[in-house]
Amino acid sequence: MQPPVLDPLDRKLLRLLRSDGRMSNAALAAAVGLSPSACLRRLRLLEAGGVIRGYTAIIADPALQGRTVVMVQITLERQTEEAFNRFESAVRQCPEVCECYLMSGAADYQLRVEARDAADYERIHKEQLSRLPGVARIQSAFAIRAVVRARPAPGEN
Repeated sequence: MQPPVLDPLDRKLLRLLRSDGRMSNAALAAAVGLSPSACLRRLRLLEAGGVIRGYTAIIADPALQGRTVVMVQITLERQTEEAFNRFESAVRQCPEVCECYLMSGAADYQLRVEARDAADYERIHKEQLSRLPGVARIQSAFAIRAVVRARPAPGEN
């Protein structure tokens, strides 16, 4: 599926929403120079086209909530389209996996996992990650603290 073509107005809408996802439609429309109805129509098209996949709240550092963040590198046994598809379908079913990226380099995937503590991560590793299809190697690193989290991409301020 081809990604939708975004015009400068779409990019501006996305930039504004990325910095404030709770911005009202009226304020968003005024900021981009559209009527509220035209702005809402564009937003609905961006949602329907899969550009906007949802809205979320940015929660304080997981460590403040008693959560441990673990960065996990996964290497698959085979690097085929079928192996990637099977792994990606299965990893989406793991509730503790907060983010998953297909990577270039030594590992095939980078995951951000949140656990209650080291023992909980051991359970996640044993019961979920090691059972994902095609996994050859798992390398885990525990985060000490967040330095930068959830800010707009460069040029989107």
